[in-house]
Amino acid sequence: MHAWRHPMTLTDTLPIVMPASHIAGPTQGQWTYADYARLPDDGQRYEVINGVLYMTPAPGTEHQGVSNLIATFLTLHVQLAGMGKVFSAPTDVELAPGFVVQPDVLVIGAARLHLITPSRIVGPPDLVVEVTSPGTAGYDRREKQDAYARAGVPEYWIADPHAQTVEVLILEADAYRSQGVFRGQARLPSRVIAAFPVPVAQLFGP
Repeated sequence: MHAWRHPMTLTDTLPIVMPASHIAGPTQGQWTYADYARLPDDGQRYEVINGVLYMTPAPGTEHQGVSNLIATFLTLHVQLAGMGKVFSAPTDVELAPGFVVQPDVLVIGAARLHLITPSRIVGPPDLVVEVTSPGTAGYDRREKQDAYARAGVPEYWIADPHAQTVEVLILEADAYRSQGVFRGQARLPSRVIAAFPVPVAQLFGP
């Protein structure tokens, strides 16, 4: 006897990051920042990885709440302390030719403020933070992680709102090595943000 199942509906299929091959422009693999900057403001989020234009799902309210909290705590402990500047998406970062991303949160240390231009960040930030969602988790751990490592971003945090965890990845010999996955009252062992005092649980709100 077959178990009764609910029929699948369109709402059961979540949007994912995918190549935006339907957008008029260069051949995929040949997109540059100049091409990206000419995209119309159609309400969608785009990034360029290795010359390929990707369209990313719009973030939900949980994602934005966590992203805002992380940016707030980093602003308090970095920017207001004179240690650098903190930016949130949508801030364009041209990691290298053919690589344009919008990290959820990023930190530029005081010694590298010259990377900040009126239109974008040009070069690798000292720290990038991505807040994952079901539609972006694979992209954050494949294409984006590889791009950040290739560009030389020293530290990468991956925050998971569902599990309320943060993984800290440190760049060593051109590849990321995990420092562990942290939750609850644990403090993040950041090399970029020395003695970051905020327990992980606070990054996800009350």
